[in-house]
Amino acid sequence: MNAIAESIIGAHGGLAQWRNFRTVSARLVQGGALWGLKGQAGVLENTTVTVATDRQWASHAPFGSLAARSDFTRERIALLDRAGRVIEERVQPRESFSGHTLETPWDPLQLAFFAGCAMWTYLNAPFVLAWEGVHCEDDGLWQEQGEVWRKIRVRYPENLEVFSKAQTIYVGPDNLIRRLDYDVEIAGNTPGAHYVSDYTTVSGVRFPTKRRIYPRTPEGQAMPEPLVVSIDLHEITLS
Repeated sequence: MNAIAESIIGAHGGLAQWRNFRTVSARLVQGGALWGLKGQAGVLENTTVTVATDRQWASHAPFGSLAARSDFTRERIALLDRAGRVIEERVQPRESFSGHTLETPWDPLQLAFFAGCAMWTYLNAPFVLAWEGVHCEDDGLWQEQGEVWRKIRVRYPENLEVFSKAQTIYVGPDNLIRRLDYDVEIAGNTPGAHYVSDYTTVSGVRFPTKRRIYPRTPEGQAMPEPLVVSIDLHEITLS
């Protein structure tokens, strides 16, 4: 872990504190245009997500009316009933997105894969910067919202399932994350500007409770509309 990652992780509670826990859970209230565009409006509008901190795993429960919960890993996505029996599953799920654009509809397993990958990444940020093979470097300064933010270029290794192997994190003067930029590879490399705010402290760890994702121009500016995804987090717990 280099000094850049260490300073950002330290502002969010520090790696030693983070490693006291193995899971993060939160109740989600979600909206935005993406879900309807993908033919999955309302399925995950109000649910609870749990992610692992020491491996790539996530689960949404309930998964709408379709399943009691989802089960996400890099190699497999599944929908399970209340007894833990598999309703349906797919191995190597990322391959099913081949040729997709932003407008391509999803089936339930693709929704589960996207949501699992997303929330694992979001809830593990910025501590995932300490994972082996993750590299970050300064990329200058950026002015937005009346502040000067540091731009941090991040490169993820092949063995981590993320939307984009190359991403950008913006941190404020307090080293808390303000924004994340990425191109969603499984949706035709759609560029997004993802804003985080309304931080709270849970068990010594800082979490943003408000997330808003907008389209991003080639110049790096966020477009004011449409609101692609909104996520509000409640009842965050670590265990």
